[in-house]
Amino acid sequence: MDIVIPLFDRFEPLDAIGPYEILAYVPGATVRFVTAEPGLVQDVLGSLPVHVPAAYADVERCDVLLIPGGGSFLAMVDDTDFLEWVRRIHAGTRFTTSVCTGSLVLGAAGLLKGLTATTHWDAAAQLESYGAVYTPERIVRQDRVITSAGVSSGIDMAVRLSALLTDEVTAQAIQLYTEYDPQPPFDTGSLAKAPAEVVERARTLG
Repeated sequence: MDIVIPLFDRFEPLDAIGPYEILAYVPGATVRFVTAEPGLVQDVLGSLPVHVPAAYADVERCDVLLIPGGGSFLAMVDDTDFLEWVRRIHAGTRFTTSVCTGSLVLGAAGLLKGLTATTHWDAAAQLESYGAVYTPERIVRQDRVITSAGVSSGIDMAVRLSALLTDEVTAQAIQLYTEYDPQPPFDTGSLAKAPAEVVERARTLG
């Protein structure tokens, strides 16, 4: 089972590493990171350079394509060769997925037209500009296209995807092994719950 995660400069670390941590435990799965040109790829926070050994152009097919977000989506949506590659790979995947603003890449590739999808709350209008119908749900599955909301939601998506790729017992075992049992100290993790001052402060962080 081949799982491919493209990384471009300014990727959001947890968008990629969260799902990777979960999916790497799926029995028989191999997770590969690819990029435009092999070498160092810098995260959006500035302190986590990742050496990516493979180019996306070298990948002809995969079972799962997972597009992370962050500032990297700006480069991805402007890369016509990459978008063509996404369309080509999507044609043969079992599941094509995204985290956060990675859904904007799927949108730019024309894969979300008429579909209900999610993304980071601050990118809802951009998502709809690609013909998708935005919903604030944390995970949205439309047949074999799965989108997830901002950053941390990628972990939830990966657990659900693990169940689809294997079975629920295996997915639950992975969740237990990684001790994924969220108990956040504040209940402000969604736009619907956060007071105005928190929303305003959050807009300064991106």
